[in-house]
Amino acid sequence: MSTHTIVIGGGVVGTATAYYLAKAGHQVTIVEQGRHGGACSHANCGYISPSHVPPIAQPGIIGPTMKSMLSSNSPFYIRPRVSPALWDFLIRFWWNCSEQQMKAGAIGKHALLFSSRQLYETLIEVENLDCNWEKRGLLFVYREKHHFDEYAKINDWLIKEFDFPAVPYCDGGLQQLEPALKDDVYGAWHYENDAHLRPDRLMSEWRKVLHRLGVKILEQHKVTGLVGEGKKLRAVKTDQGEISGDRFVLATGSWSPFFNQELGCNLRIQPGKGYSITMKRPEVAPKIPMLLEEARVGVTPFEDGYRLGSTMEFGGYDETINRKRLGLLKQGAEQYLKDPYTEETHEEWYGWRPMTPDDMPYIDFAPKYGNVLITAGHGMLGLSMGAATGKLALELLDQQPTHINPQPYRLR
Repeated sequence: MSTHTIVIGGGVVGTATAYYLAKAGHQVTIVEQGRHGGACSHANCGYISPSHVPPIAQPGIIGPTMKSMLSSNSPFYIRPRVSPALWDFLIRFWWNCSEQQMKAGAIGKHALLFSSRQLYETLIEVENLDCNWEKRGLLFVYREKHHFDEYAKINDWLIKEFDFPAVPYCDGGLQQLEPALKDDVYGAWHYENDAHLRPDRLMSEWRKVLHRLGVKILEQHKVTGLVGEGKKLRAVKTDQGEISGDRFVLATGSWSPFFNQELGCNLRIQPGKGYSITMKRPEVAPKIPMLLEEARVGVTPFEDGYRLGSTMEFGGYDETINRKRLGLLKQGAEQYLKDPYTEETHEEWYGWRPMTPDDMPYIDFAPKYGNVLITAGHGMLGLSMGAATGKLALELLDQQPTHINPQPYRLR
């Protein structure tokens, strides 16, 4: 029987959830504090990347990475400040840097990533979405031989655990595959099953589908509180009045911890600020999207544009654009690419990624209200995990058999 579900958040996870609910015949309203498809869903690097199975928290990462994060020139930067929530996050991150925790996290990430890769392909074909969808894979590029060789251990592990190999290219073979790379770049691992798209185009096209399915989208409606009756939520308070529903989905990304007290949980999510620059395509643009590993820069060629993205800044909910961080993207690209960027800039952007200490999202019902499903904390992979999260949300809300095991995403 159709029910009215309020989805709080109009990013990719909220949109995917609304889509699968509406396809199943439910009445759906999206409540978004800004504009639909904004924030981190707008100008990320656009990767649909089942290759990103290993969690960020890994054995051996603590020493060199955490030391570098205190430098403002580092791709990963912690702005020094007094924040109990941040230090609780970091302590728990350190605790997760063990082989046992890494393997557990990889299993959960693998399920969402591989499911989403298949679901996106079906979605884009069935709904005829014009979003620059391309299946060229993803290159993990290394300037130095010893870094390239070190990654072989992770590749061997992915083959053993998930039967998911990358194709290695080095000794000049890389430049034959991707001529845009400089001759002194040593090698790369090519994950051929990865894909990419233009996220802003995906969101605008997906919105048309939602309208066709009868989904109501309320933009510029900031949720300011929750109205409960016993063990059920009855409505959400917004700055434009109350909105009632039968069921609710919290898909608010980095803003989710602000609902902790009202939902009776502790979502350990920190806003990890990422940046991107979208510009005109260089004359010698890459054919294949790539991660420039030592520089921690993502490069995405689109049909009508070109994007440099990434970096991570833990500085709270700071709304300013740090031009030094944008400069790091260009400096990183200069080390690897013959024609790294152009001066014709289309957009400079930032977004807060919802980072969790174990790099795993929360997909579970709120302790206080049995009709509120939390879908938050997808870190740097909200786009890559979005479709499977939306389908899993429908299955949990409708008490259906789930297409993947929901246990790894329980509140913790």
